[in-house]
Amino acid sequence: MTETTDITHTTATTGRLQIGLLVLRITTGLFFLVWSVDKLVKSEHTVAVFKKFYMMEISTQVALGLGVVQTLVVIAFMLGLFRTWTIGLLLAMHTVSVASTWAQLINPYGTTLLFWAGVPVWAGLLLLWLVRDQDTLWSLGKG
Repeated sequence: MTETTDITHTTATTGRLQIGLLVLRITTGLFFLVWSVDKLVKSEHTVAVFKKFYMMEISTQVALGLGVVQTLVVIAFMLGLFRTWTIGLLLAMHTVSVASTWAQLINPYGTTLLFWAGVPVWAGLLLLWLVRDQDTLWSLGKG
């Protein structure tokens, strides 16, 4: 390869990577936005989820507060702001969420397969966190 070919190949690869990271960031953000808005419009659902999966009793007011905070984090994440923190927070929250469904994950045919959808989302978040400095396309933040 010549130097010009190397530069063209590197530029093309970087461009494709940034497009892929943008698509992953936006679609992952939409996934979390559905759940954060659910806390706002159906806070009683959040109360039931916390009781069943986290063994915690929370009020609908706490569920609403969590929904507001999570929605703000998700919006900042989708805009590419404070990537280290927003991706890290979502990764931490989602790690707890996936871990809390361990019984459904080890026996996916006993209840529903849908809990397994959280596993590749977790992997996508880990990828976004590991390469956060390269996720710059349509990103308003510096890292």
